[in-house]
Amino acid sequence: MLTKGPAKKVTIYINEESQHHMMALHDSIMSFLMHKGIGGATATRAFSGFGSHQMLHTPKDEVLMQHLPIRIEFVESAEKVEEVLPSLYEMVSDGLIEVQDTQVIKNARKMPRPEPRLPHKRQEGPAKLLRVFIGEADKWHEAPLYDAIVQKLRMMDISGATVIRGILGYGAKGHQHKKSFFHVSGDMPIIVSVIDTAEKIAAAAEAIEGMVEDGLIVVSDAGIVRLVRAQPVEEAPDATGATR
Repeated sequence: MLTKGPAKKVTIYINEESQHHMMALHDSIMSFLMHKGIGGATATRAFSGFGSHQMLHTPKDEVLMQHLPIRIEFVESAEKVEEVLPSLYEMVSDGLIEVQDTQVIKNARKMPRPEPRLPHKRQEGPAKLLRVFIGEADKWHEAPLYDAIVQKLRMMDISGATVIRGILGYGAKGHQHKKSFFHVSGDMPIIVSVIDTAEKIAAAAEAIEGMVEDGLIVVSDAGIVRLVRAQPVEEAPDATGATR
């Protein structure tokens, strides 16, 4: 564990598309640092930037956004930095490595208390599956329709809902929704999936029907096997109010 006192801060600047042994360079660096026992490292993706090539990379250009800069930072002892630096030098063939003197003021680590393994309760029985097929651009009172549907389901005390964003699809109109490398569609297919009792699904389908102008609502029979972790029993307080 890194102790209080003098240390070294290492910052590595690379491009997002840089590769090392058939994988992303930033992934290789992070894996290497973890393997070498570095206490911790952070990789961040910049919003924009340029380097020695004098080319500005920005999300406004869909081609250049694939080459945004990545910054990897970690703080370690001088001995540990000296150990890993030669390998990092070999891995970074196009980028910048910076080493600075720094001072560790505090390195605190909160150790989580292990939770006891509790038995699971098994719930099994018939249910209904509700699926709503809509577009990502569909709105309800100026808000995304899928978000409004989930909020409505929560208000109706539905046990849970999952929103799935598709990568390709078309509907009754024959219009294809597709994401490509050079074009990011703002109207990808969306599926809202819900499982609950027949009574709750019937009420949910009726409520959602009034919100969907262009889409598909499907209700199917389903069987559920639900595993629920048992809740720990709270200890009863004594006369002083403290638990025993």
